[in-house]
Amino acid sequence: MTRGPTLLPAHRLPYLPQPLDAFNGAPADEARTLLVHCLRSRRWARRIADHRPYPDLAALLAAADEAAYDLSPGDLAEALSGEPLPELPADTYAAARTALSAAHAAYEARFGHAFTISLGGAPPDEVVDRVLEGIRSRLANDPEEERVAAAEELRRLAGERLRRFLGGPGPSAPAAPPRGATSPKAHTPGT
Repeated sequence: MTRGPTLLPAHRLPYLPQPLDAFNGAPADEARTLLVHCLRSRRWARRIADHRPYPDLAALLAAADEAAYDLSPGDLAEALSGEPLPELPADTYAAARTALSAAHAAYEARFGHAFTISLGGAPPDEVVDRVLEGIRSRLANDPEEERVAAAEELRRLAGERLRRFLGGPGPSAPAAPPRGATSPKAHTPGT
């Protein structure tokens, strides 16, 4: 006689904490540190951390999204000042890197902050084109239009980063450190 696999009843399965559980239970300063890696605004991070616990990732993402819409001009400036430039694939040609450097310089000269763009898991072979297209099209914006566009990109980036850190579906590229910081790890585009 052959016996099938023995399964424990559902009520007896061991409980393994989920990343959201750890986030909800973390000390406030640790939660804020994680959040600042998602969107570099201390006020935004404090607001999200102070409203814990979140019942699920969707509730956290909704709260983060709402809080990102409420960024003041000062919050936005703080977030943009720490935002890294989009990382390029390692095999990007020197000419493309030069073109992107020139486009970034023109953007920063016009708007006074780094260019931000959510690449949403773009394939590596499309990253350079998407970044260049984004910079060129947004250079035509007036400062107020660009403030709105940059805030929208930051909102998207924050959601992508939260999903990645807390284990939900979505693009899973690691966040790059702020410009000027060094990291031993290679980074993928768009975060």
